[in-house]
Amino acid sequence: MDADDALLKEFFAEVSEVERDNEVNRVLSCFKLNPFEHLNLPVDATLEEIRRQYRKLSLLVHPDKCKHPKSKEAFAALAKAQQLLLDPQERDYLVAQINMARDELRNERKKHLKKDNASKLRSMVDESKYETMYEDSEEFKQNWKLRVRTILTDQEWRRRKMQMRISEEEGRLKKEEEEAREMWKRKREDEQQWEETRENRVSNWRDFMKGGKKSKGQLKPPKLKTEDPNKSYVQRPVKK
Repeated sequence: MDADDALLKEFFAEVSEVERDNEVNRVLSCFKLNPFEHLNLPVDATLEEIRRQYRKLSLLVHPDKCKHPKSKEAFAALAKAQQLLLDPQERDYLVAQINMARDELRNERKKHLKKDNASKLRSMVDESKYETMYEDSEEFKQNWKLRVRTILTDQEWRRRKMQMRISEEEGRLKKEEEEAREMWKRKREDEQQWEETRENRVSNWRDFMKGGKKSKGQLKPPKLKTEDPNKSYVQRPVKK
């Protein structure tokens, strides 16, 4: 009996380990931009349900209890998912995108029903029941899941492009500010250097003016006349 108990305990331990590995694989295969997928929760989950589900799944994939080599990654992904869903702004944004995806599918279905007479007649019998059955189907859930991924991916791409433009603009403004500061710095240095050399320039100018003036009574050297009286320009005398 003891051997059977030990075997049964070992069996449950193996099943538990398999469940842990499966949960790690599930978490890591989730769409990174949708924390509802990571916590395996519906879009209308309450804050208490979010916290409770996180505690349950985090214990399942905790690195101290799970031997899966990527248990740490799964544990971190769950923690980030809870953080996003507990943030009112982030949660409202996600809910809005998820509801948008559902509304798009509903509108597409209405257009399809207008063309499909048989489906239109069935929906007219009990429209609310017929649509509820369809939205509870795996087909609709899968399409909804894929549409959410598409919308979140597009929004994330737009967000990153906008962030890149903002970063580029901030970089451009920063560069202009640095260039302006460098220009004013050089200007101040030039003005300072100009002031520092002022006395030297004045002194050089005074010396120049003093040395360039002619003394009073200074005699001019006589002009040499040419032998030709008709020529008015000065010419050296011709040696005979």
